[in-house]
Order: sequence, then structure tokens, then C-alpha cells
Amino acid sequence: MEKKSISALAGVLLVSVIFSFAVSYGQGEKVVIDRYLRELPKGEAADLRPASPQKYRMTAIYTNRDLYGNFTGKQKITGDYTWGLDDGYVSWNNVFIAGSNSFSEPFPDGTKQEYMENMKYVPSSEMLKEEAFKNFPSNPENVFARNLVWDMMSIEMFAWDYSDSLKLNRKFIIKEINGEFNMGDIGTYNHASIELCWTGISEFNGRLCAVLEYRAIDNIIELSMDQIKTRGTEQYWGTTWISLVNRQIEHAEMYGGTIQEIEVSGMKDKFLIKTIRELRVERIN
Repeated sequence: MEKKSISALAGVLLVSVIFSFAVSYGQGEKVVIDRYLRELPKGEAADLRPASPQKYRMTAIYTNRDLYGNFTGKQKITGDYTWGLDDGYVSWNNVFIAGSNSFSEPFPDGTKQEYMENMKYVPSSEMLKEEAFKNFPSNPENVFARNLVWDMMSIEMFAWDYSDSLKLNRKFIIKEINGEFNMGDIGTYNHASIELCWTGISEFNGRLCAVLEYRAIDNIIELSMDQIKTRGTEQYWGTTWISLVNRQIEHAEMYGGTIQEIEVSGMKDKFLIKTIRELRVERIN
């Protein structure tokens, strides 16, 4: 009888502990949801300038293949990006472009792009104009360097410009970007649609972060330069981790793929090429 009473009491205590834990967990869960998952921190991107400049390293790798999957070459572009300078300026330094015809071997050191050393500008639509790149060389490689500028502007735009419109796990269509625009007079780009979604919270660099995902499918791209002309389609998608405390970008990744028809001066026949782009933005000290 005594053993049965003890067992019964133990059972009641166990149920009480489980019930208390469940209630506590439920309350804690609600606190987390109410505090972090109802809405994103608000504020204009122009108001986000940190107390001291923030530095990042962008790395982009382009892998080229023919339509049958055969490797034809690869390029690696790296650059150090600083934002939060006086009067809204940002800058680029240590931009290198490296190429290789071997899939398995590492990239060489590459060539420093001196025309981008200490390049400063205020991110805006002005960076889509030819004047913004007047000091760039005319060779086709300068497209890779321009992409550093345009890709970083896109990542920052997705991170900051639509926080008022985003709700957890609901896709948001960025309607005002649809349509064709000129890329510094070297070609045109036409977005079919851009989807942006706040998918949750996570941790990066020891900071609690909002996780934003985006994708743009079936975009049309056309380039025309002195030595090369291309026409094709591109898809890209990516994820950005943004601090919930100060809204600074902690990390970003972007992936993309293009299929293009290439026409090179001096070559009789056009050819098709598939390019996969892998891009990463990391904080540096």
C-alpha cells in the first residue's frame, strides 16, 4: 500500500513537472514569437550608417560549361568592400580577378584591378550609368568587376529597403524592379519577377539575425562590347543574414545561372555557354 502511494505521488509529481515545463515552454515560445517574429526592425537604409565603417570581403566564382556539362573554364573575383563612410559613401579595395582552365586545380593569385582601388561612390541608380565606370577598361573582364558593385547593391537593397513590407514566411513581390534597365551602356537586363521572403531567425557571427531569402527567375540579359556580344537568360537566388540589433549584414550568399549565346569578334560561329555563379559576402576585421 505504501509503495502504491509513493508511486502514485511520484506520478502526480512527474505530470506536474511535465505540465509546468510545457506551460513554461509555451510561454517562452510565445515571448520569442512576439519579440522577434512579428515584424522586422524598421528604419530607412540611409539611417543605418554604423558608428564605424563596416568591412566585408566578396568572393564570386564563375564556372563555365557547355550545354553537355563539359567544363570550359572558371573565374574568381574577390574584393574588399567598406560601407558606412562619411556622407553615405562606400569603397572597394584589393579587387583581384583570376582565371583557370582546370576544374580541379586551385586558382592562381590573379591580377589586381588597379582601376577599382579606393573606388568610392554613393549606392544609387547612378551606378547603372556609363559615367560611373568611366575609368574601367574596355576588355570583357570589366563585367566581373562591375558585378561586384551591382551585386552588393542588390544584396543591400534586399536587406534594407523592404523591411516594412515583409511578414514571416510570406512571399513579397518587388514590383517596381520589373522591366528592362540599362547596365552602364554595356547591355540591358530585364527582370521577370523578384520574390523576397523573411523565413525566420538564426545566429551568425554570434549575433541574432533575421534570415531573408530572394529569387529572380527567367531574367533576360544582353551584353554588347567591343570584343564580345551575348544574349541569354539568368536566374539567381540567395540568402542574407541581418542583425536584429543594428540591421547590419552579417553574411550573404548568392547563386545564379545563365545560358547565353556568345559572339566573339574574329570567330566565325556563335556558341552557347552555361555559367554558374557562386557568391559569398563575409565580414572582415
